Amino acid sequence: MMNAKFSRMARIATRIIPAVIFVSVGSIGGATATGALELPSKVSSAPEGKVTGLRHIVIHVLELERTLTLYQDILGFELEGAEVLRGSLEGMLLLKLTANDLTITLSVPPPQAMDGYGPVGNTNHNHFMLKVDDIGPIGDRLRAAGYALENDNYVRDQYTFFTGPNGEIVGLSSYD
Repeated sequence: MMNAKFSRMARIATRIIPAVIFVSVGSIGGATATGALELPSKVSSAPEGKVTGLRHIVIHVLELERTLTLYQDILGFELEGAEVLRGSLEGMLLLKLTANDLTITLSVPPPQAMDGYGPVGNTNHNHFMLKVDDIGPIGDRLRAAGYALENDNYVRDQYTFFTGPNGEIVGLSSYD
């Protein structure tokens, strides 16, 4: 008989391993029983709406000099451009760094706002953004699964953010 821990692991494995695997299901009197789990050949796909790529990565910066040393000097990114925001994010500096076909944006709060930011920052300035083909069904599935979406008008605005199960901040966008 499989214990609860094994049952949970087997359920997880059926989502991530598209093959037949042999597993140890326990031992009785020194003898180990093994069995084969028949796993689906394909993880079921969502009926509508899917991720089509990575749009961008934004990193909230608390220590600019150390951040530039890491991304430019150590990792080899090059500064492609800089922009100072206006309006509600007045004074925020965005630095675009590239390495081959990857672009990351460093989001540097204005000096007067630095005390208001914690180590993670907020969802608009410390996240990765995924491109999706239809945000409506994906947003609906996220809500049904209990995720809080930052933007209630995600279909109209074509973007939203949510916090993943590991604390990661994920953005979704369907704009061109």
